[in-house]
Amino acid sequence: MADISIRNLDDSVRDRLRIRAASHGRSMESEVRAILAEAVSEPEQSVGFLEAAFERFSALGGVELDLPDRATPVRGADFSK
Repeated sequence: MADISIRNLDDSVRDRLRIRAASHGRSMESEVRAILAEAVSEPEQSVGFLEAAFERFSALGGVELDLPDRATPVRGADFSK
């Protein structure tokens, strides 16, 4: 394991670090290790909304609909107006 020293750390930063470490129930050294490990970790793969919704509700199954045949042919939109 490597050692690291931090020089010229503002007192206010040290105090906030001490408070943060106490709130997590660890020492300042342990808190700094956790902060550094998180800072250099690989970003998680983000999931899009539709993929997340599909994963969440896919176990529920789907609905099969009987759609009637189209009586009129499909026509394009009229943008002339």
